Amino acid sequence: MPKDLLELDATPERLRALAEARVIPPDALERALALSTASPTSDAWRRFVSTVLLGLGALLVLSGVIYFFAYNWAQMHRFAKLGLIGVGILGTALLARRLGDTLAGQCSLFASSVLVGAMLAVYGQAYQTGADAFELFVGWAALILPWVLAARFPPLWLLFLVLANTGIALFQDQVFGGGDAAKGWLAVVLGMLNGLAWATHEHFANQGVSWLRGRWLPRVLATMAVLPLLAVGTSFIIIPSEVRLSGLAALVLLLGTFAAEYALHRHLRGELFLLTLGALSAMTLVTTGLGRVVFEGTKDELGLFILPILIIIQVAIAVSWLRAEARATGASEES
Repeated sequence: MPKDLLELDATPERLRALAEARVIPPDALERALALSTASPTSDAWRRFVSTVLLGLGALLVLSGVIYFFAYNWAQMHRFAKLGLIGVGILGTALLARRLGDTLAGQCSLFASSVLVGAMLAVYGQAYQTGADAFELFVGWAALILPWVLAARFPPLWLLFLVLANTGIALFQDQVFGGGDAAKGWLAVVLGMLNGLAWATHEHFANQGVSWLRGRWLPRVLATMAVLPLLAVGTSFIIIPSEVRLSGLAALVLLLGTFAAEYALHRHLRGELFLLTLGALSAMTLVTTGLGRVVFEGTKDELGLFILPILIIIQVAIAVSWLRAEARATGASEES
């Protein structure tokens, strides 16, 4: 189902298209353009500044807790270390319950989740349990999962996914080890995991889940899905004997992400960030392939002259295509 036209942003491009189609009277176009490009009100600025300061304050307090323990580690007894962090977790959790489903309450629960990781790290250092590093991140993710499910807070979901990615990467390195081929398969697994998270977000956002309406999280998830696959894909182009089948699998999955990005762009009637991400990924693969051909078939000096020209041509084609897609969907080129 296409996105409801009434939910689209009133960009100047869309307003002019409506005026050309005689949906908006010509005398009302100027007023509509003024409203669509008007500066935020003072109340909107206050809400924005309050939100930014709340987030920065929470991050600074959490970093202060970490540095406090790092600086006073030798002077503090192990019970004091664990007790202080336990009080912090309890206090922020109770504050989150008291504040409820508000931004301040969600930030408090985010702080509790971060302090759980600090608790595990302090416990491991104080008692020297001998646990591997991946166990810290896997345990951390498992312990905060109930809060993640209850909070309905996108940054907390992103924290959980980062912990899962880190735990999987450390597990592969510490348990299996291996060379470039193993690292290639690790990147494929991480790309698939992050791609699944991205697809899940888009599915439930399309179902109308209110707290998933923002577009910043799916863009981050799409980037997290594409980057590991792109790294293995470029390695496969340069040294196919090293990454082997994992590189081929990464290229196939990258084609799937290109299709998904274009489909979302059309479905949302203007998702130029994802379309730009796909264009940059394709340019990276093409430039890598052309670079290999150019440097293998010519001298280095000539290759350094030819490759920038090829990159400029690709950029021109990509910009022209993105502008055409923006006009076709009525999207703002800044979106």
